[in-house]
Amino acid sequence: MSPLTSWSALASASVGVWGLGVEGTASLHLLRTMGNLPVLVDDQPTVSSLEGVDILPTERGGLEALLACDVVVKSPGISRYRPEVAQLERAGIPVRGGLGLWLEDVPLDRVTCITGTKGKSTTTAIAAHVLNRLGYDAKVGGNIGHPPWEPSTEPDPDFWVIETSSFQVPDLTNGPPVVAVTSLSPDHLDWHGSLERYYADKLSLCTKPGVTTSIADGTNTALRIRLDSSGTHVQWVDEGDGTFEGPWIEALGLPGLHNARNASIARAVLLAMGVEEAGDDAQMAAAAEGFVGLPSRCRSIGHIGAVEFVDDSLSTNVLPAQAALEAYGDRAVALLVGGHDRGLDYSPLGHAVARRQMPTLVITIPDNGPRIGSAIREIVGDDVTVVDAANLEEAVATACGWAREGGVVLLSPAAPSFGRYADYRARARAFSEAASKCGVLTGSPI
Repeated sequence: MSPLTSWSALASASVGVWGLGVEGTASLHLLRTMGNLPVLVDDQPTVSSLEGVDILPTERGGLEALLACDVVVKSPGISRYRPEVAQLERAGIPVRGGLGLWLEDVPLDRVTCITGTKGKSTTTAIAAHVLNRLGYDAKVGGNIGHPPWEPSTEPDPDFWVIETSSFQVPDLTNGPPVVAVTSLSPDHLDWHGSLERYYADKLSLCTKPGVTTSIADGTNTALRIRLDSSGTHVQWVDEGDGTFEGPWIEALGLPGLHNARNASIARAVLLAMGVEEAGDDAQMAAAAEGFVGLPSRCRSIGHIGAVEFVDDSLSTNVLPAQAALEAYGDRAVALLVGGHDRGLDYSPLGHAVARRQMPTLVITIPDNGPRIGSAIREIVGDDVTVVDAANLEEAVATACGWAREGGVVLLSPAAPSFGRYADYRARARAFSEAASKCGVLTGSPI
């Protein structure tokens, strides 16, 4: 094993923890149980200390402190391509991620990592839910659940299902035997620096040492092109083989073909990991019962009269917005789009709107809503109405005035919530509050 690539190797090292969100805090907790008091550094610390340890701002003494460490454990939000990371590595200081350190320390045959531009959280949640319902002890980690290296008094689970972001993959030095990629489309260009590097970083999960099987969505053209030529062993999950349907998928209660695809990938992962029960349709249907979809992922928040309001606030790029439109392809939709601009090409969303046969209204919200609207107008012309709203509340009011019986008011912004809201949850709450001003939301189905 290379030096300083695992948590167990850091017991006597001088460690810097850079970035103090959920992962950074878990790293502090683990190091303290090892008797190691790390240096804490954050770009914009909101407090001066954490659990009695001083926090240094990166630009005011923090980088200098990290340069004096043996190893730096950075949070995923800190881009591997920042000049400070290059400076640390030129100085001979390894820059690691918490997940990568953990994977070097644990038995990997009961771990799987699931990545993808979109769908990875839902696929992770489905896999863990089914495992637990089948009688195993399964835990989720990554962007949902807790960092698996967070100290716990509970016994190790039978399985870890790790939702793995493109921010984490470049920091991994190995991988479990079975991994999955749910989708691939442009995203996070600000972190990765370019589209091709984003794709390369995301797909490098499939070529990490230790990976023997990669489960991937066979309907995604970008994945097909890149993984077919990668030399890796890929097991494609494709609509043509009938895996996207069946009673067990219906029992999950999730709308849309994209969720059937997520479920099929989850099942393929379990089968590849040797979970024999996953091959039995009856057992899978029983295990699917009781699944609760994740918040802000095509989640119905209720109805006003016969109009349904759907929160898809975690839609932060084109792909999930397209999937949401397809999920409600047989209904009239008022689509609310817009948020933080990351320079994405929104013409594919315009084509998705143009393909719809049912009435559609597109309402844009700041900050990049008008740019999304312009891209859609270029595709749809006068066939679909696109209007700009000053804010989310105005957009919801406009949608309520247009919506018709059996229709959907769909918040699927295709952009992050940065700037206007603290996070996607705050944006979702604002959507619910705005809907409540249009009438009484009820949970009864149409």
